Amino acid sequence: MTAENDAAAENDGAPEGDLAELPGEGDASPGDTETAETAEATESAEATETAEAADADGATAEATETAGPSAPTAGRRTAANVAVIALVVALLASAGLAGWLFFGPHRTDQAIDAAAADVALEAAKTGTAALLSYSPESLDEDFATAKSHLTGDFLDYYTDFTEKVVKPAAQEKAVNTSAKIVLGAVSQLQPDSAEVLLFVNQITMSKENPDGAFAASSVKVGLQKIDGNWLISSFDPV
Repeated sequence: MTAENDAAAENDGAPEGDLAELPGEGDASPGDTETAETAEATESAEATETAEAADADGATAEATETAGPSAPTAGRRTAANVAVIALVVALLASAGLAGWLFFGPHRTDQAIDAAAADVALEAAKTGTAALLSYSPESLDEDFATAKSHLTGDFLDYYTDFTEKVVKPAAQEKAVNTSAKIVLGAVSQLQPDSAEVLLFVNQITMSKENPDGAFAASSVKVGLQKIDGNWLISSFDPV
């Protein structure tokens, strides 16, 4: 009995020691822990590589976007430079053409204007000398000669003034006057009108002053072209 009891006691004690050494359901074995850590490391490495790849792709895309417009921009700049060069060439060509159009015909115009100015100047000189020259012996003839160089309102004024004022005084006092044009120039010239500045020396003698009196004056003579002839339309001392 004693031996059987001891054997039974030994059999009962062995399972308890074995059961105590077995791991429970909630405890992880070393192999499982290492596997989990390896998986986590792999996932982390893969995530890092994915992020780095994404960053690389983003940088490439950004570089592509940055570099992309350079070709069109360069094209636009080239086109703009070409346009500027073309504009400069066009302006130079226009300037050359304008210069030719101006200086070519302008020489002819200057020659024509100079000839017309000479005609107007001579008409003003001749008319002014006739206007300011007369003698008591030939008043009517002198007045008629002067009036042939006049036109418009000034012709009417001169006719009235010489008949009412100059003729009676010239006959009574034997006034004899002579005018000489010493200098003249055309100040304005239009196709049908002109303005001339004249410097006049005039000597006037009479019964009261037989030695004569000298006078220098300047006048602005207005001219109108009537039937191709320059006639005096105004006469103003200046």
